[in-house]
Amino acid sequence: MHGGEVLIPLVMFAGGFAMIFGIYYLKTRQNLAMIEKGMNPKEFANRPAPYKNLKWALLLIGSGVGLFLAYLLDNYALPAEINNFGNRGDKNVPIYFSLIAIGGGLGLFGSYKIEKQWWDENKDKV
Repeated sequence: MHGGEVLIPLVMFAGGFAMIFGIYYLKTRQNLAMIEKGMNPKEFANRPAPYKNLKWALLLIGSGVGLFLAYLLDNYALPAEINNFGNRGDKNVPIYFSLIAIGGGLGLFGSYKIEKQWWDENKDKV
């Protein structure tokens, strides 16, 4: 092994250790800050997230619609030339990534709008 190849496992091990230590350290500091302010950290750990499933559903639906739209654009609207082996080139690959991101973003935006409407309607009750 040469000098550069030895650094890869060392950096990966050190980075993983630092990440786990940092997460544990920050979680402990957050709990201690909550205790100092008179709050119960266990109370916030079990708090329900009312629209969590809606957010995931709209995100996945939006991503799926974006991926399907990218497939349709790639195969029918923007076909790349066929090379000697019978398959298409990789010229339209960015369409997939961009439309997945756009569809996922639209799904999250729809989730935000639905949650905001509910909070505005039930502001007095909460």
